[in-house]
Amino acid sequence: MVKRNKKWLSLGITASMALLLAACGNGGSTNKDNADGGSGDKVELEFWSFWGSGMRRDAVEDIIKDFNKSQDHIEVKYVYQPWGDIWTKSLASIAAGDPPDVIVQDINSVQQRADAKQATNLQEYLDKEDEDISSRFYPQLWDTVMYEDDAYALPFNTDTQVLFYNKDMFEEVGLDPENPPATWDELEEAAHKLDVKKGNNFERIGFYPLWNLGADVWALNADHGTSWFDKDGNVKINTPEKVEALDWVLKQQDYYGRDTINNHEAEFGSGVADPFISGLVGIRAQNINYYTNLLENAPDGFNYGVAPLPEKEEGSGHWSWGGGFVLEAPYGAEHPEESYEFMKYMTSPEVQEKFGLNSFDIMANEEANENLKEHPDLDDKGHMIYDMAHKNLEQTVITPIPLEAPDYTELVNGQLDEAMLGNKSAKEALDAAQKSVEDLVEQHK
Repeated sequence: MVKRNKKWLSLGITASMALLLAACGNGGSTNKDNADGGSGDKVELEFWSFWGSGMRRDAVEDIIKDFNKSQDHIEVKYVYQPWGDIWTKSLASIAAGDPPDVIVQDINSVQQRADAKQATNLQEYLDKEDEDISSRFYPQLWDTVMYEDDAYALPFNTDTQVLFYNKDMFEEVGLDPENPPATWDELEEAAHKLDVKKGNNFERIGFYPLWNLGADVWALNADHGTSWFDKDGNVKINTPEKVEALDWVLKQQDYYGRDTINNHEAEFGSGVADPFISGLVGIRAQNINYYTNLLENAPDGFNYGVAPLPEKEEGSGHWSWGGGFVLEAPYGAEHPEESYEFMKYMTSPEVQEKFGLNSFDIMANEEANENLKEHPDLDDKGHMIYDMAHKNLEQTVITPIPLEAPDYTELVNGQLDEAMLGNKSAKEALDAAQKSVEDLVEQHK
């Protein structure tokens, strides 16, 4: 947990910012609409995000204050836009020719916005740098911001899926709390030991794979990190490994029963009623940022561990899935060079470390996460989370939406539902999904 007497990091002007200030000389109007670099005034940037309250808003507002004090050329104003509204408003502002200067956007759809001319090409600014800015980030995150060999965003934060498990429950049933399950067989065995059943009713469920994770995550876990599309854009939905994965998920559903699963889901709540915190579930697959929920709501002494998603079988890999957000300058932003300077500042190791320390997000900057896993202002649980995140990102897959199949998830999920309802076998469902998505790709060529 973060100590209250934090030492804020000192954030100086980067070399490139100093060069920019020297080159620009005196500023212009303080108004965002007409700032022109005239004498003594600042270029005003408007930064939109959906961080409206709590730790993230406090962290980003402090960082913006530091940035504004660190130089006399750019003034950033923070504008909160509610989740669900921010991207609709962004599109409307781009169409009207008056977009914000920087915005937080989804990492998996950068290429769509680049292709639709909704994001600014940043490559000319990156090419002027003395350092390779891309080296700041985990490689798979950088890949998501590239479109036709140019970068259209900078990665900001990310996540990864892991197992959270109750160590006290493990000890209670004779499982080693320091050796969580490493394969699917071990996971299934541990889950059944953790189950508490009275008559035909499960009072405690050891583990159910589709609580908080989708079948797509288990599919790529089984298929050596290959999602519904491979790296070359080929549709890879009905591979033997993915069919086996869906069969395994269906097996878990059959074991507990659809009625049991639905009844338990109806009782799930948040806070202390969370099924993992309340003891209804012994092992929970979840985004690693679930740590913040435990930090806020778990009772003192709640004894849990984190582990990678188990391998399907030994040697197949602890593959996981992640998402996250990027910083973009929307197409038509009035001051793209200054927007880039602020984005670069926001993704520097020092600033990323500060944001992570105060929000418990997993940052896109590798160095920041490395520092956080041993940061003196975090407790042992915080160190455990950042250490696991940094290691897990080595086998975490990001799945950008293919340009040739923008709506493919609806087709796949419809077939997965058919399998879960018992209307199709795993193979039938994935074969149908394969054909539907191949047809969709063909339509968009």
